[in-house]
Amino acid sequence: MNSDYKNPFGKFNGKEAEYALRALDSETPENKNFPWVQKFEEAFSAGIGSRYSIAVNSGTSGLHAALYAAGVDPGDEVIQPATTVVMDAYVTMHLGAVPVFVDICPKSWNIDATKIEEKITKRTKAIIVVSLYGLPVDIDPILEIASKYNLTVIDDSAETLMTRYKDGMAGTHSHIGVYSFEKSKHMTSGSEGGMLITSDENLAVRARKFAGIGYKGLTAEAGRTSLASSVYQNPDYERFDTIGFNYRMNAITAAIGLAQFERIEYLVERRKVVGKLFLDAVTGCDWIETQHIPGHSDHSYFTFGLLFNGEAAKGVTWREFYDRYKAMGGDGFYACWKNPYMEPSLKGKVLGGQVLDLGLCPVAEDYQKKIMAFKSNYRDISEAKEQAAILKKLIDDINGVKK
Repeated sequence: MNSDYKNPFGKFNGKEAEYALRALDSETPENKNFPWVQKFEEAFSAGIGSRYSIAVNSGTSGLHAALYAAGVDPGDEVIQPATTVVMDAYVTMHLGAVPVFVDICPKSWNIDATKIEEKITKRTKAIIVVSLYGLPVDIDPILEIASKYNLTVIDDSAETLMTRYKDGMAGTHSHIGVYSFEKSKHMTSGSEGGMLITSDENLAVRARKFAGIGYKGLTAEAGRTSLASSVYQNPDYERFDTIGFNYRMNAITAAIGLAQFERIEYLVERRKVVGKLFLDAVTGCDWIETQHIPGHSDHSYFTFGLLFNGEAAKGVTWREFYDRYKAMGGDGFYACWKNPYMEPSLKGKVLGGQVLDLGLCPVAEDYQKKIMAFKSNYRDISEAKEQAAILKKLIDDINGVKK
């Protein structure tokens, strides 16, 4: 691809191609000691407001490293929300620990802080929160609970990159924050990628070593440790002091991620514009609810979610609404993920005394069947306006509004 190519509505309109080509030229002085990962980590820390940033090859890898850093061991329990993708549970189980599911708040759709403490036992080691669809978790009450029981809080902020919560950004208030650069997110590092942040040096060291194959020379700081050849070209040189994985981000991925992060304010703002279009389209409809946004937070609209109560109010099912929206020219929309414990891989299992089946988290289970998630990553805002207008017309048609 020509590095000068620009799609007028594309996501890669910055220096992504230029940086990637430069990263490929491994013979240049610029590429000594793998600087692209270090550059990306340092830029991310400065932009997000964290002391340490650790680039990884996916958000899931970042969550795995975060739990390891928190000291989660076999038999420990990790509290997590019932409305999220299944990866939070998977990484918990891969460490031999038990995911303990907590119901969601009816207003925010994030984990219900008032229901966390009743799930804490002597085996609880950490709490994973998920900032759903672009709305930051109200983290302060959860941090108070964590402090009381000496627990580590991990914020899965895959969908809330550069989203304000009080005096900082979502993910920075917790002990560890994790972001995803999968291609559908606010920014991407190509197709996959992620970043773990913390301001705790010990957590940073443990996470970096776990994600870096356990190299003992790794520190909390960005970049790789350089050693004289006389040190490592030695039969007695010991390389590893931690059992870890190769979750490291490569230089080309980091180069693309850095270029994207240089444009992050624009990329996030564009999603907000699209989200506002959809929000305006449903405002005033009494059988549609949206996430409540408190005054101390923003919403970055990774996706625009609505809670559909049309079946009870108007006799229109979720599927009928979907089909009518598509028939009118709509793009369609996504359903909420299955509650993790209702996925075939987990359903029916007994973990930590809890039976993974219906009835475990009633609010989350009810909402899972009603949530509609509209994409917000339109490259052309005029297309988003058309989609919002179709949604508005469908609602008016169901309400019998004549124009």
